[in-house]
Amino acid sequence: MRLLLAEDDQMIGESVQRGLRLDGYAVDWVRDGIAADNAIADHDYDLVLLDLGLPRKDGIRFLEDLRHRKNKVPVLVLTARDAVSDRVRGLDAGADDYLVKPFDFEELSARIRALIRRQSGRPEPEVLIGDLRVNLASREVFLADSAVSLSAREFSLLRALVEQPGVPMSRAQLEESIYGWDEEVESNAVEVYIHSLRRKLGAEWIRNLRGVGYLVPRKP
Repeated sequence: MRLLLAEDDQMIGESVQRGLRLDGYAVDWVRDGIAADNAIADHDYDLVLLDLGLPRKDGIRFLEDLRHRKNKVPVLVLTARDAVSDRVRGLDAGADDYLVKPFDFEELSARIRALIRRQSGRPEPEVLIGDLRVNLASREVFLADSAVSLSAREFSLLRALVEQPGVPMSRAQLEESIYGWDEEVESNAVEVYIHSLRRKLGAEWIRNLRGVGYLVPRKP
């Protein structure tokens, strides 16, 4: 899952980016509205975290332009503007949810998960494929009712695959889903995580289509 964080406050931006990366998200952080426009033009995101008080181009204008271009990416507004009129204006401009600063990080994480589930058309947080059960909220993985311990990056890669079972993802797509643009990516990183997942789950759960990519089968 790749998120765009548009936030000009250094302390908040660093804290949110660090917390979300620990949750297994790839997070690109920009500090003004023009940079947010450029990021959206260059990358596909699963969700945008948007501060309204951005320099160069404020959050409302960014949001209005985003929706005018028919971009349906979920947008969660994060702002210190707590007046009802500000919340109404943000929602009317196309925001999907609204969280007033200061906020609890656990609530932020829960709202992100809810918006992503809503966007995917899956209201429940759990993905069940045969004996494999992946809880996207608690980040727990069970195989035949036995818990499987995964690192944050291993879970991120598995999450990207189980959300579209039967659909192959290329190495580049998987790298996009687990790394932000300012993170160094080892040339064989995806293969290393794939190998680790196969060792923990069984080789039948992560299949390789030569020249195409990797997939989790709809049925093992």
